[in-house]
Amino acid sequence: MDFQPSADRSMLAETLGRYLQKRYPVEVRHQISSSTAGWSPAHWRELADLGVLGGLVSESAGGFGGEGFDIAAIFEQLGRVIAVEPFLGTLMAARALALIGGHEALMGEVLTGSAMLAFAHEEPTSRYDLTSIRTSAKFDGTEWILTGTKAVVAHVEAADHVLVSARVSGTEGDQTGVGLFLVKRNAPGLSIQGYPLIDGGRAGDLHLVDTPSTLVAEAGYPVIEDAVAAGIVALSWEAVGIMDVTRMATLEYLRTRRQFGVPIGKFQALQHRMATVALEIEQARSAAINAANALQGDRIKRERSISAAKYTIGRAGTLVAEEAIQLHGGMGMTWELPVSHFAKRLTMIGHQLGDEDHHLARFIKLGEAV
Repeated sequence: MDFQPSADRSMLAETLGRYLQKRYPVEVRHQISSSTAGWSPAHWRELADLGVLGGLVSESAGGFGGEGFDIAAIFEQLGRVIAVEPFLGTLMAARALALIGGHEALMGEVLTGSAMLAFAHEEPTSRYDLTSIRTSAKFDGTEWILTGTKAVVAHVEAADHVLVSARVSGTEGDQTGVGLFLVKRNAPGLSIQGYPLIDGGRAGDLHLVDTPSTLVAEAGYPVIEDAVAAGIVALSWEAVGIMDVTRMATLEYLRTRRQFGVPIGKFQALQHRMATVALEIEQARSAAINAANALQGDRIKRERSISAAKYTIGRAGTLVAEEAIQLHGGMGMTWELPVSHFAKRLTMIGHQLGDEDHHLARFIKLGEAV
């Protein structure tokens, strides 16, 4: 099977890569990360003008991409500079709305960068289980009212609209009875507890108390599952980009740091460790390719490929981060060295949308179902 990127995807990746390498160096990234907002509206508008946001959703929803390899092309470049812009939440919420259909005006505003979306699904006790939803939705005769809490919602403070999952019927653990609702940022009863993340990103807990909302899908579980799958493809490719940069930075250090009169990269033991890192990265890249290819396919095949990729990325990411820090010595943990920030982001990716243990168990369970 030919996995070479199309000319359009290559052009998108090259355009985004040139922009980020020129306009988003690590010093700028730190300034944005430490700002109150935790992201840059100026860069967001410029990236929208470049058409990057359009690559996240399909042509029918106003974009020009939306397939697994479109998402891969964008997030691999974002990973290479560990960008802190709100791409993940935008991807997941916009993909869900695109699958549901309608909302053309809002989607148009999102793709031009004039409106922001967040995707709020995980709850404090859900532990990666997509069916563990306690947030309730009740129709009071005139509108839908939501009550509950969503945890660690990426860039929720920046969002103009939040796509929220809530239980319309059934009990926690049921796939049926989970609806999707749009909530305005300034809706009554909505409050946000924002906080910075250890990897430089920003998130918040979303609290809803009798908050009015708009129902967009009453049977929302398949849409949530697809949006999370797209999010995992994005995280997998972001991790591939990070691991490539981290490996090259470590190789460069081994070529320049000298001991006993020679570069330490001459020592065979260190060469073997770097060879293992290179092999693990290629394993991770292969799993990410498989997940991107399966995103538009059969559900069971897609979900198994997604869980396999997330498990592999988590395992390889931990190894790459640990080896980069150890081979740099104590300075690998310092703020001044970019590799420490790449390592922290890899660690966070390992836990976002399900950790290694969760996805290994899920992969086995899906295999038994087949």
